[in-house]
Amino acid sequence: MYRKITLFIVLLASLSSVQAQINQKKSVTILKGTIIDFNTKEPLSRAHILNLNSVEGTTTNSAGRFEVPAVANDTLLISFLGYQSVKLKITNDILKGNELEIAIHQKRMEIDEVTVKAHNLIGVLVVDAKNVPEEKYKRIHIEGLPQTYEIGKPKAKEYAGVGAAIFNPVDFWYNKFGKKPRELRKLKKIKEEDRLRDLMDVNFSREVLMSYMDMSKKELDELLAGCNYSNNFVKTASDLQIIEAVMDCYENYRALQKGKVSKEKISIKDSIH
Repeated sequence: MYRKITLFIVLLASLSSVQAQINQKKSVTILKGTIIDFNTKEPLSRAHILNLNSVEGTTTNSAGRFEVPAVANDTLLISFLGYQSVKLKITNDILKGNELEIAIHQKRMEIDEVTVKAHNLIGVLVVDAKNVPEEKYKRIHIEGLPQTYEIGKPKAKEYAGVGAAIFNPVDFWYNKFGKKPRELRKLKKIKEEDRLRDLMDVNFSREVLMSYMDMSKKELDELLAGCNYSNNFVKTASDLQIIEAVMDCYENYRALQKGKVSKEKISIKDSIH
């Protein structure tokens, strides 16, 4: 009799779990809306909409319209080149209402300081090509290794004190990443799905990674510098490249910390010529 009661309770719990999953799937709504310019009210084509919770994204069509799956308490990140990004918290009222119209503001243009350097050019292509210095850092891939490396000696870091010198941003973020396995899975999903890769490959705001990892842009720059990425890469890379760089840095660091660099990745036989 006791076994029958236990079996019944287990079966009831399983059915409740299945029913909860079914109800959760039913609650997913295809949210429809339009992205427009705040001042002109013109629709914005190719604006990006990413559901930060489900990691599902899309872009607006020529009429500024979009459709994206969402449930209550999801957060949408709306971004468009040259405009202020918007985070929209999805409520039950939004899901039950009519189509959304989201107006976003243009960003104020900020021009970075430009330094002009003379290279003593004389107008002769063969000579001038030798006088113009090559890019200080170049990222290369070595056959047989999963990592990529930048050629060139990184600039030595200047520390304000002993405490700052002890701090290692890679150690710090590696430990923090370990507490965010769900967020790391979301970044991995972005790397693996073509549509999401396309979205991130034309973005340069870093907002997705900063949202998932709960870090500021300054902290992100420190992390990438600690992973031996140059300032040039940090400034010019797309969001997809930045996500891949952070994930690669994390995986490489984890392998070194745990001593699990597999022999297949470093083939002695193949490296001898």
